[in-house]
Amino acid sequence: MTGAAPVTLPPAGLRATARIRAEADGRGGTALPLLAGEGPLALRRTRGTAAEAGVMLVGAMSAPLGGDHLTVEAAAGPGAHLALASAAATLALPGRGGEPARYDVHLTLEDGASVRWLPEPLVSVRGSDLRVRTRVQLAPTARLVLREEQVLGRCGEVPGLLRSRLTATRGGRPLLDQELACGPGAPGGWDGPAGLAGHRALGQLLVVDPAFAQAPPSAAVLGEFAVVTPLAGPAVLVTALAPDALRLRELLDEAARTYGPPPQG
Repeated sequence: MTGAAPVTLPPAGLRATARIRAEADGRGGTALPLLAGEGPLALRRTRGTAAEAGVMLVGAMSAPLGGDHLTVEAAAGPGAHLALASAAATLALPGRGGEPARYDVHLTLEDGASVRWLPEPLVSVRGSDLRVRTRVQLAPTARLVLREEQVLGRCGEVPGLLRSRLTATRGGRPLLDQELACGPGAPGGWDGPAGLAGHRALGQLLVVDPAFAQAPPSAAVLGEFAVVTPLAGPAVLVTALAPDALRLRELLDEAARTYGPPPQG
């Protein structure tokens, strides 16, 4: 007598992917031949400029919960210009089973393309466990403006565990690879004087522009808790700490006006 076949349980949590493809339309503008969202990742085309297409990521339901795996994939073809934003902050929420949630962002920029990825903040809610991974691949002539903002806990709330990694390559060569961990369960010292020093909002602005090869930005300090770091390539990284999301946005907006190329067209 043979035993019953083993039962394969479906993976816990929600799996959803948003896919975007931008291509030059041959008339000086940018077309969106692929704009497909799933589950909580709804996509809406927004008004852009003559050359740049705009896309808004709209949360259709609460996510990510523990066990969820959300992915955003965006590609800009040769000469295409794309502006990506989100309609509201993303809340990392605890799930029932205690599994971590994952949020992945993959950006691919081909020759002469530009992408502006400017989402609203990510809020790490008490009891949550979120792993964020952002990967960017740029051709040598591509331009990028990428903003990340992370808020540890809602007002008066301790945060969850947040682990985030950002990697960028240009022409196949490493440009940036950094990782952070904050909240209960993170390595000791994350909130100490050498870490966040009690701040609850942290963010960064990564700008990649071939024009920096001729006129590279200089290292600088923007206020007491924000610094400008030129990278080994035509790029600059602005890192900032702030007591809240509002002040953090002010610091990064100031940096974007100084270092970020204007929208195309």
